Amino acid sequence: MDVLKRLYEQHFGSPAEIVKPLQGQLGGSGRAIIRLSGSPGSAIGILYPVREENVAFLEFSRHFLRHGLPVPHIYKEDLANNAYLEEDLGDTTLFEFLSANRSGEDISPAVIDIYRKVVATLPRFQIEAGRDLNYKVCYPRSSFDRQSINWDLNYFKYYFLRLAGIPFSEQALENDFSRLTKLLLAAPHDYFLYRDFQSRNVMLRDGQPYFLDYQGGRKGALQYDIASLLYDGKADLPPAVRQELLDDYLDRVAEFIPLDRAAFMEHYYAYVYVRIMQALGAYGFRGFYERKPHFLQSVPYALKNIRWLAHNVKLPVALPALMECFQGMLASEKLMHIATGTDNLTVRIFSFSFHHQPPVDESGNGGGFVFDARSLPNPGREERFKQLTGVDAPVIDYLNQQGSVHRYFEHVSALVDSTVTAYRSRGFAHLMISFGCTGGQHRSVFLADQLAQHLRAREGVEVVVRHIEMESKFPEKFAS
Repeated sequence: MDVLKRLYEQHFGSPAEIVKPLQGQLGGSGRAIIRLSGSPGSAIGILYPVREENVAFLEFSRHFLRHGLPVPHIYKEDLANNAYLEEDLGDTTLFEFLSANRSGEDISPAVIDIYRKVVATLPRFQIEAGRDLNYKVCYPRSSFDRQSINWDLNYFKYYFLRLAGIPFSEQALENDFSRLTKLLLAAPHDYFLYRDFQSRNVMLRDGQPYFLDYQGGRKGALQYDIASLLYDGKADLPPAVRQELLDDYLDRVAEFIPLDRAAFMEHYYAYVYVRIMQALGAYGFRGFYERKPHFLQSVPYALKNIRWLAHNVKLPVALPALMECFQGMLASEKLMHIATGTDNLTVRIFSFSFHHQPPVDESGNGGGFVFDARSLPNPGREERFKQLTGVDAPVIDYLNQQGSVHRYFEHVSALVDSTVTAYRSRGFAHLMISFGCTGGQHRSVFLADQLAQHLRAREGVEVVVRHIEMESKFPEKFAS
């Protein structure tokens, strides 16, 4: 932590006043992600002991910035101590924005617009910036080659199939893997492959997407990254939306290179399958092997995608042993138990204005908590913040610099944490939490999003956020 404080002071010229771990962003990578803030501004500090990945991220970031791509600026680095300081892109991921602005299959047009911006930017990474990128710093491989594919397929076989108790014939499955690998490598693969192009690695700031976590990038085929985004497990995009976004992506690719769409599609679904298998391997490793069950919450979404593929897609090569494994997964009682989600607690978080009544609890639990944020410093009193909201970076920075806000949130989060633990132990299904302030625009919105981020790191908790006042005042940001 001290090295990040030193880097912050070197960059900003004064010490950080607040140092806050962002536990919700740790995911499965093992990185320590720290927000450091003070009167000059805020930054994100990273501590990670794999030097090769740090070098790749820093090199790629500077390269992408030279191409004008929306990635974080690198402020300072200390590779000897496995640390670097980067631009703070805020707290809202594309996944969080999607989750807050959908009702089942019905996704807000504002979310679709962001996805269109994302798929329009992807070819710039893959083709434009990929042409002159230094692939020598790629880690652990410089290309998505036979070895890389073999690692992913074995990851799926041994950490998902084996640990989930799905029977398979070792030799028959290896034969299918060989045929699948041959099909994958037949696609042109001289482009930058982002590797983990999914909704949690896209940050939203001022309505624009910014991109993170490309340190595992390497040379590869165009199909892999768009498949990663459109079949991103818990994002659960409806098939019609996936097709619309795929068409948009291919239109954009055609502006960079001559594109044979039929040839692209011949390999596309093979990459969809291999990406799903790679993700399932990760879920199995973290969930079954490391006994971190919240990683298994994504398994039902992967199974849903496999079920859709089984009914709607025919690959150009026969893979009978693999398809039999998929059918075994879909029929597995062990995996069906995961899919029931009966142990999950849904926490609905609202922001509202005290000029109106607090939101009504429709779950039957009687309303949960209503927290009054009017005692906190009010950004709405300052002219520079009047047209902004609690999701905008200047407001977030302002509130993050207030000690009273942090003390308030610590008390709230401690009370909510103990309640969530009790509700889960007693089998409750719903908890409602509302934050109110004068206008429902700044403090309540900020606190609702902060609590949502905090709770999404917990096992067995599904979080839904709504900003009641802002949905009518700023529909382009908060449409539900």
